[in-house]
Amino acid sequence: MTERAQVNPGRRTVLGAGAAVLGAAALGLPGTANAAENTAGSADGRSGSHGHRLDLPVPTVIGHRGTSGYRPEHTLGSYQLALDMGAHIIEQDLVPTKDGHLVCRHENDITATTDVSAHPEFASRRTTKTVDGVSLTGWFTEDFTLAELKTLRAKERIPGNRQKNTLYDGRWEVPTFEEVLQWADREGRRRGKQVWLYVETKHPTYFRGLGLGLEEPLAKLLRRYDRHRKQSPLILQSFEPTSIQRLSKLVATPRVVLLSGAGSKPWDFVATGDPRTVDDLVKPSGLAWLASFAQGIGPTLDLIIPKDASGRLATPTTLVKDAHAQGLILHPYTMRNENTFLPADFRRGTDPNAYGDAFGAFRTYFATGIDGIFSDNPDTALLAAADFTGN
Repeated sequence: MTERAQVNPGRRTVLGAGAAVLGAAALGLPGTANAAENTAGSADGRSGSHGHRLDLPVPTVIGHRGTSGYRPEHTLGSYQLALDMGAHIIEQDLVPTKDGHLVCRHENDITATTDVSAHPEFASRRTTKTVDGVSLTGWFTEDFTLAELKTLRAKERIPGNRQKNTLYDGRWEVPTFEEVLQWADREGRRRGKQVWLYVETKHPTYFRGLGLGLEEPLAKLLRRYDRHRKQSPLILQSFEPTSIQRLSKLVATPRVVLLSGAGSKPWDFVATGDPRTVDDLVKPSGLAWLASFAQGIGPTLDLIIPKDASGRLATPTTLVKDAHAQGLILHPYTMRNENTFLPADFRRGTDPNAYGDAFGAFRTYFATGIDGIFSDNPDTALLAAADFTGN
């Protein structure tokens, strides 16, 4: 186990730079930082970058799009189940509507996640677009007003893998982020405990080019619901580092940069001609740069432990050690229970949609010293975390 994995295994707290190394005893509870630090990021975007503490258990279990292993993703039903299961923090992905409202969808292409194709009044909205260099044909949130989007209903995105989830098709509408904030506040009051949210800006460069920038309306909502402070129960995330830099100047909320697979390049880097790739960002120099405006990284699991040609886990990289050395927390993605999504080492039987040895996979990833993990199955992740910590 790493040094981090040995500290208070039953209720460890995610620590940023300095505090993790020094083993600071105090938890970073909301409301304890001074007002100047809490109100907004500093001019250089470094507010809260070092010594930042999050009042979350480690390993932190993040409900990926809610409980997308059991309910259609990014619905209030999915979020509620994640909370009821005990997920420590629940994820939302944000995209805009035509009239500038932020709604919760994994992608702006809503073809697979709503019943839009069954609405003849929207047949003419079907179109082909290039989003972050990828050509897509379907229906897109930015072509709908919020009122129009509210006439649709959510459905299971991958019914071939999760046929049982189709039982809930049509049950929930597409939620706005403001509705999620209101839900989290209600649930927090009811439970006497704050509800943590993990919020991603999707395709921010693309949307900014359409005049639908995400960061400013997001910051406005965070301020309205008092989640803009350094110790707020919310983490911001994006695959585009410049989106996190922009947010760091608007709010002091904790921030994480997501990292795709080896050799890939953030789209904002493509758009601006920045030559760096993810391979550069996971080097110590790249991690030091990220630590200047973010508190953590969200790498793919393959950046933690690569797979060989047969799909089995190979030798872990040094990313966990290197990121911790820069004071960055690591919340890799994504663990799912089904064979088709697991490393070959942990698949069981021949049915790709049957559950494999998810507990074995969780145990292997936790042993690397990661601070948390995104999971479609928070209940499984919580049991695995309890097994790992002995509590």
